[in-house]
Amino acid sequence: MSFIRLCLLLLAGQLYLSPVMAIDVSQQLAIVVNENDPQSKRIADYYQIKRGIPDEHVIKINLPVDKKSIGHKRFEQVYQQVKNSTPPHIQFYALAWSQPFRAGCMSITSAFAFGYDEAWCAKGCNSTRQSAYFNSATRKPYSDLGIRPTMMLAGSSVEQVRDMIDRGVEADASYPEGTAYLVSTSDKARNVRSHFYPQVVDKLGQRINVQIENTNALTGRDDVLFYITGLVQVDKIDSNRYVNGAIADHLTSAGGVLFGGRQMSILRWLEAGATASYGTVVEPCAFPQKFPHPAIVIDRYTRGETLIEAYWKSVAWPGQGLFVGEPLASPFAGII
Repeated sequence: MSFIRLCLLLLAGQLYLSPVMAIDVSQQLAIVVNENDPQSKRIADYYQIKRGIPDEHVIKINLPVDKKSIGHKRFEQVYQQVKNSTPPHIQFYALAWSQPFRAGCMSITSAFAFGYDEAWCAKGCNSTRQSAYFNSATRKPYSDLGIRPTMMLAGSSVEQVRDMIDRGVEADASYPEGTAYLVSTSDKARNVRSHFYPQVVDKLGQRINVQIENTNALTGRDDVLFYITGLVQVDKIDSNRYVNGAIADHLTSAGGVLFGGRQMSILRWLEAGATASYGTVVEPCAFPQKFPHPAIVIDRYTRGETLIEAYWKSVAWPGQGLFVGEPLASPFAGII
């Protein structure tokens, strides 16, 4: 289904969304750890304990520690090693490091999810391949589609990543009474997702409190479950309290450049208290298809899917986009 047609169906209220089936995603996830990186090993060990990941689901590789990006040939060598070490029932990956976050022209999370393929890239303002996982009903993406959605356990320090993991674990089946804040900013180029906001209120407002805010910065809110916006830099994000399991992202060109970028890194959301964020590592232009669709991520997350499922399913063209967070967080587990 095309992105445009999907949006039209959502707007018209004609989209059929299948029920969320109960499944233990923690037993379908593998942790990939960089043995060259002591912090990676500490994060992987912590996550394995917190989520009860079996030893056979921990895959050890060797990557450079101090590089933001690796070339596609080096990535392909590592990727084949990971694939060969992955049990066939594994559906998802968690990468236990913060660098590298890019492989060639792809984000490293998309490269691990799909394998390296420049059809997922774009030079300039062009489209890319569309993900078959986009708004899919499947809960077994590798078995059904040959895709292993991937998320980074990344942060500015080991302590920050541990805090993020703890928030994700504590979110499970907590059924929070948080608010989805859909923020419409003065930045017209980066405010393109605001066109979807009224349909989110219309279709999901009975299930979750949804507020459309016309501002460049929310301040002093104590119930943030979703914070969707579009700016180069979002101010005062640490003045808010984020519910365990919260998702927050800002549409801009380089939010996925975790370190040393000229725009706000998505790691700032995690430092402020969010449990996951998303941003691009290569210039995406203002294609909404390259960013999370608010209606889809909110709908799927609040119907019981895990964070990695709901977030990944909300991006139509994810090849240039980086997913960071605690993948197994499921605040609404078992709700349907």
